[in-house]
Amino acid sequence: MQTAPQTGHGHGHGHGHGGHGHAGTGGVRRLWDAVRHLAVPHSHDPADRVDQAMAASRAGMRALWVSLGVLGATAAFQAVVVVASGSAALLSDTMHNVADAATAVPIGIAFLLARRPPTRRFTYGYGRAEDVAGIVVVLVILGSAVFAGYESVRRLTEPTDVRFLGAVAIAGLVGAAGNEIAAQVRIRTGRRIGSAALVADGLHARTDALTSLAVLLSAGGAALGWRWADPVVGLAITAAIVTVTWGAARQVLARLMDAVDPSLVERAVAALQGVAGVVGVDHVRLRWIGHALRAEVDLSVSPGVSIERAHAIAHAAEHELTHAVPRLTAATVHAHPARSPAAH
Repeated sequence: MQTAPQTGHGHGHGHGHGGHGHAGTGGVRRLWDAVRHLAVPHSHDPADRVDQAMAASRAGMRALWVSLGVLGATAAFQAVVVVASGSAALLSDTMHNVADAATAVPIGIAFLLARRPPTRRFTYGYGRAEDVAGIVVVLVILGSAVFAGYESVRRLTEPTDVRFLGAVAIAGLVGAAGNEIAAQVRIRTGRRIGSAALVADGLHARTDALTSLAVLLSAGGAALGWRWADPVVGLAITAAIVTVTWGAARQVLARLMDAVDPSLVERAVAALQGVAGVVGVDHVRLRWIGHALRAEVDLSVSPGVSIERAHAIAHAAEHELTHAVPRLTAATVHAHPARSPAAH
């Protein structure tokens, strides 16, 4: 009995879509594919995939520059008020904003490294540098929580008076607004390009916005003569920072462990099952490399098919997979003959 040889197919070579058809899928399917190609032009050429990755890196760099500018201006304004008021809470918030702006450095370096082509040593490229940067961001968030907790406890034991409470309150509002703008830019861009490190950095900025609001509350408490208000609110914000730290750490560590959203796997399986000639979907593996996904797939095809037909099925499967899974930049499809019931 003739069996089809094992066939691998991936993005390791350039090809257009005009040279292959979905054999056996029928005229309606071919017509729909043609319409979809006209409506959504695309290519699986490696150069185009590199261009997409470069575009994502550029978007990430733009987000970092925008947030860095906003946070830098915010910290500069707060520093002036710190000098005039002597507010320890505002000083803590200002240093926190400086640290938040500084987290742009490791992520920016990671984006630049991700642009480098693969080498014989780093055969998958340098996309994982983003995950390393995510660890640095989490450590910075943790350091912020420790610092905020320390300052809150210190102010409980050593209460101080604050001057120019109105200016301190305004500086707190400016800090909250600046951090929220930075958080929105980083989180939205990070989710759009699939960068866990940038999302974690945005969450860090959001915790700093809460810290800035704590400065506002502490100023209000000081105006009422409640010297304990500032450190008590500071401890509450420390708890909030710890909570965000835990969430960001889970996200970054999950990425390092090659975790993906199960819905992506379900979407991939559904797309593969709809390919003509696929008898069964045996294994689907997805992993993030920076803000791009790679896939490895094992498919069963009917016994006795030719090597050309097995290759065409793998080709069609790879084609459907890249359309079904967002941010998938590379796929390797392995087609092998299905086992007959008697073989078990």
